Amino acid sequence: MHPFPGPRRSVSEVADLLECHPVTVRAAVHRFADGGIEALPDAPRPGRPAKLLGPDDRSALAELFDVSAEAGITWSAWALCGWLRVERGVEISADWLSELLHREGFRWKRTRDSVRHKADPVLQQAARAQLEDLRPCGRRHTPENAT
Repeated sequence: MHPFPGPRRSVSEVADLLECHPVTVRAAVHRFADGGIEALPDAPRPGRPAKLLGPDDRSALAELFDVSAEAGITWSAWALCGWLRVERGVEISADWLSELLHREGFRWKRTRDSVRHKADPVLQQAARAQLEDLRPCGRRHTPENAT
């Protein structure tokens, strides 16, 4: 009798069920055969562990976002990393900070490079007139001959 109840499944069926690669399933089966259930947990990953923001750092960021939003200040991930380094003593990369903020539910969109909507139409017209005076000889751009 088989030690596990239920139907026997192929490696590809198990991989589909677990949403992983068949090589991962085969490796787990071999680890289990060699060392039993104690051998199944993954080995420690190489490299330094991922840095997480502590609760105090997250609340400081949330407060910074609230104050900045009221003042109309926008932040890039790179600038936030600098702020965290100076104000909180936290060293973190911009990519990882973006990932952590996304996981925390923060959403953002790309800022626009234009300030056209804030420009004074009178000053714009005066600047256009000055530019027209500076043009070399030839056709001048005016509303009448604009195409």
